[in-house]
Amino acid sequence: MIDVLHLTKRYGRLKAVDDVSFDIRPGEAVALWGANGAGKTTVLRCLLNLIPFEGQVIVDGHDVRRNAKIVRQKVGFVPQSLTFHDDLRVDETIGFYASLKKVDVLTAAPPLLERLALGPHLEKAVGDLSGGLKQRLALLLALLADPTVLLLDEPTASLDALAREDFLSLLVDLRRAGKTIVFSTHRLEEMSALAERVLYMGEGRLAADCSPLDLRRQMGWTAQLHLFLPQESIDPALQLLDRHGLEGRRNGRGIFVAIPAGEKGALFRLLHEAGISVTDFSLD
Repeated sequence: MIDVLHLTKRYGRLKAVDDVSFDIRPGEAVALWGANGAGKTTVLRCLLNLIPFEGQVIVDGHDVRRNAKIVRQKVGFVPQSLTFHDDLRVDETIGFYASLKKVDVLTAAPPLLERLALGPHLEKAVGDLSGGLKQRLALLLALLADPTVLLLDEPTASLDALAREDFLSLLVDLRRAGKTIVFSTHRLEEMSALAERVLYMGEGRLAADCSPLDLRRQMGWTAQLHLFLPQESIDPALQLLDRHGLEGRRNGRGIFVAIPAGEKGALFRLLHEAGISVTDFSLD
């Protein structure tokens, strides 16, 4: 669906993106992951042909520079910073963007309004919407022309935890429906929840192309679990962990234990099979 060959973007002597190549298959959800300044947003802007670049970008068989109009019909985009006319109502905003995209708003909008739960807010001014509802509106506008590819730049950066979880659920549904999704993020939980592959960007270069779990293992990331146990189970649990090469330490009503990426389920299964019940837990 997307082929990127030797993509390079220079700002004077600085290479914001340095000879990056990758391909994305139809229906994949791929995260551009890395710290701020790693080149993630610049890559997305090149995919959209918003800025000049060196190299080649092909979307669904079309060169983004030679066939820009065709590519724009195939791509929906949700930017990090949302800019709306706050005094327009939601329905007016949808109608305006539908006219720009040359789609029939009466046909395209109703199923999206239902899916994104925006129907009750049609007559509200956009400026009166919460951050989560504005993000839903931006997603609706990106989907109006039923694009093949959805590009998102830090899609949950301005959302609180509840709105972030809600928005991610919408994106997971779109992935399951077959949309090709490429999104930039610096959030580990966002990458793990949505992406099948991660393109790890570092200082403008592609440092890794792997699954979220493989990236966690390569980086040596662990999850710190605080397990709450009955007092009589703490010592047997510590002994069990020690026998399986896991380091646990007593803390108040339970134990702390560091678990390698992707093995939290195995820990709970190990405790369950040993007859040790966990009354509660927290994840750091």
